[in-house]
Amino acid sequence: MALTTKPHQLQRSFLSSNHRVSPQRYSESAPSCLSFRRTGVQCSVVSKECRVKGLKARQIIDSRGNPTVEVDLVTDDLYRSAVPSGASTGIYEALELRDGDKSVYGGKGVLQAIKNINELVAPKLIGVDVRNQADVDALMLELDGTPNKAKLGANAILGVSLSVCRAGAGAKGVPLYKHIQELSGTKELVMPVPAFNVINGGSHAGNSLAMQEFMILPVGATSFSEAFQMGSEVYHTLKGIIKSKYGQDACNVGDEGGFAPNVQDNREGLVLLIDAIEKAGYTGKIKIGMDVAASEFFTKDGRYDLNFKKQPNDGAHVLSAESLADLYREFIKDFPIVSIEDPFDQDDWSSWASLQSSVDIQLVGDDLLVTNPTRIAEAIKKKSCNALLLKVNQNWCSLPK
Repeated sequence: MALTTKPHQLQRSFLSSNHRVSPQRYSESAPSCLSFRRTGVQCSVVSKECRVKGLKARQIIDSRGNPTVEVDLVTDDLYRSAVPSGASTGIYEALELRDGDKSVYGGKGVLQAIKNINELVAPKLIGVDVRNQADVDALMLELDGTPNKAKLGANAILGVSLSVCRAGAGAKGVPLYKHIQELSGTKELVMPVPAFNVINGGSHAGNSLAMQEFMILPVGATSFSEAFQMGSEVYHTLKGIIKSKYGQDACNVGDEGGFAPNVQDNREGLVLLIDAIEKAGYTGKIKIGMDVAASEFFTKDGRYDLNFKKQPNDGAHVLSAESLADLYREFIKDFPIVSIEDPFDQDDWSSWASLQSSVDIQLVGDDLLVTNPTRIAEAIKKKSCNALLLKVNQNWCSLPK
């Protein structure tokens, strides 16, 4: 998660709904999904090769031990991308195509997505200019033809798109970030404040914490390198505090590298962060962010079970949306929290809007928005949050300009 030092509003540019791929991008002599326009940006004599010579996908294993898609794209050089997924996902995200055969990788194989790339997508991209990113993406969306990428699979589309993007940067002889800057029309580049996920709970850890991520944000740093140093020092200081308080086994880490002490009280997690920040000498220079991932513990009757990892339980930690909002307001009052992500369920719009109107921090929509222009527009209309996570693996499409 990237955080600016001040909360920012959702951009109004996402509201436009009339953005469409121009029909002139395709040949008029064949159906648009079968014929790709190969003109446009011309290869320079002094630049590297910019046309696709080969495209090959394979199944690999990600850091969580699950299969994922890897795509090799060849021009004069090899460009490789992989698209692992997160542990918790929103129900409105684009479809990550899995094979479903429970006897192989527990049903998580991606061989069908691989086949779609090798047999359906690859033949259409041979000879295509890799610098025409929008055209390539539009072609794949046309081939897929579904609103949630269900035919080809969002993992297949994204793997190819990322490799094309890397190849486009290589063809132009610029770093990847510079190529993306040019594609997006961004004039000014700003280094984000890094967010260090130092305590894990929720679906990222086997402890009792319901809330998924507790992060430190070095907003007082004068440079990215200084922020990185501050984060590292607090991380190691935190390890010492956890070890002395809970024992060596409490220093085990969760899926994303944060510590996973077996505590249930989310406030206790915040206290640990404050103690580590103070002991490391960075009080006032480091703020706190949280990714609650509340949809993970949203109950069928519309409440929130902070003891959801223990089933059945006595219901003592089940809160109404109003009570959960009060808890967040207490946290904001008692701790230097500047950002909360997914504080409520992805369909609990009214609770989002209520909290947003009563606090002066960054409220981030991830599961709520899933990088979907329609849901982003709805969030703006309902004033549900003031920031979003832009994640290409959620809804790989061209956002309206």
